[in-house]
Formats: sequence, C-alpha cells, structure tokens
Amino acid sequence: MFGNFCSYLSRLKVTKMQNDTRLRYRREIDGLRTIAVLPVIFFHAHFAGFSGGFIGVDVFFVISGYLITGIILSDLAEGKFSFRNFYERRIRRILPLLFSVSFTTFIAAFSFPC
Repeated sequence: MFGNFCSYLSRLKVTKMQNDTRLRYRREIDGLRTIAVLPVIFFHAHFAGFSGGFIGVDVFFVISGYLITGIILSDLAEGKFSFRNFYERRIRRILPLLFSVSFTTFIAAFSFPC
C-alpha cells in the first residue's frame, strides 16, 4: 500500500517557493490554534452556550494539517522527505509530553481519591 504511494511521491515534482522552502514561524497561526482550543475548554468547563466544542477540534486539526502539509512539501522540494524521518520527528515531539502528562495524571489520581 505505502510502496505505491512512496514511488508516487518520489516522482512528484515539487518546485521551490522563492529561495527558502522552510515554513517560517507565524504568530497568527498560533493565535488561531489558541482560539480553536477555547471552545473545547469552555465546553468541558460546562459554560452556557458552548455546546459545540467539537468545532474547535475540527479547526485545530485543519490548522495542524496545513502546517504538516507545509513541512512535507518543504522536505519534498529539498529532496529529503522520508516517512521514517517524518514520524521520528513527530514521536520526538509528542512522546515526552505524553509521558509527562500521563505521569502527572497518575500521581494526581492517587493524590485526590474520589
């Protein structure tokens, strides 16, 4: 399944945009992600009028998809894209947070019994 997709990606011609293919940090995207998370927080806090917290999740995923697509296209343009490196970067970014949140939740669960 992935073999055909990988061969398709290797044949894909991606043109460089201007001189730099790297996605620069953009504050407005961080602001949009913050705004997208607020309805979810308000929904879980049971604020009146925030029954659609899922909309914030949808917007957050769209923004994340935009950013990830930019990373993939940039790597393709530079000729250095690989699934292994892509997922390795995701794992290195996400796993430390996963472990710290899991550990903190585990401690809190035993510190504050029902």
